[in-house]
Amino acid sequence: MSKLADNLARVEEAIARACRAASRPRAEVELMAISKTHPSEALVEAERLGLHLFGESRVQEFAVKSAQLAVSAAPGETATVRSQIRVHMIGNLQSNKANKAVEVFDGVDTLDSVKLAVRLDAAVAANVLWGGKKLPVLVEIKLSSEESKAGLAPDSAELSALLERLPDLKHLDAQGLMTIAPLDVPEEETRGCFRRLRELRDELAQQHARLHLPMLSMGMSGDFALAIAEGATRIRIGTALFGAREYPA
Repeated sequence: MSKLADNLARVEEAIARACRAASRPRAEVELMAISKTHPSEALVEAERLGLHLFGESRVQEFAVKSAQLAVSAAPGETATVRSQIRVHMIGNLQSNKANKAVEVFDGVDTLDSVKLAVRLDAAVAANVLWGGKKLPVLVEIKLSSEESKAGLAPDSAELSALLERLPDLKHLDAQGLMTIAPLDVPEEETRGCFRRLRELRDELAQQHARLHLPMLSMGMSGDFALAIAEGATRIRIGTALFGAREYPA
């Protein structure tokens, strides 16, 4: 068994355990494999182990990987690995990179402004590869005081404006909310962050009847069990699957 296969087995066991503790079906929680900084070969192996949803944080980095994945089919395979997986943008996305983002990604999970939403909508409309399909997006919410965290504050005017505008952007499919919990804080504070995102989702559903926001993307390698306990429908696991990341100097 490869290292990745061994890691995946452990992660799946932990997810199943967390779901049982929360009295939730395993099928309610989607696993996103965070492959940023790891080579395209890691995605190929992960796909062959049954993983089909990935997260990447840089447009240019994944553009290179995407090209590599498009020609990485094994002998005798009729489909490329790229056609078998979905890869979402999970890093900060500048609006001037919207066109390139919709060329290489299958979704954007870090939508944080009206300007970016409008740019993405126009980019999808102009890109024939989308063929009339909508781009799945999540609205990123900031629930931590850490300056390094991105996203919209729950009570911000920008969030209200974005949620009002989204139903009219016909090429975007707003599916839910995403957040990152603060690091190195007591467990109850982490869990409270996840609880607040769930409560906010429910509040926003009441306030914006034209939107349907079932998705809660929250929880990573170190805290996904707490996120599952608080209603996560998608967890983002990187280090626990692929090992420590190696960043360029």
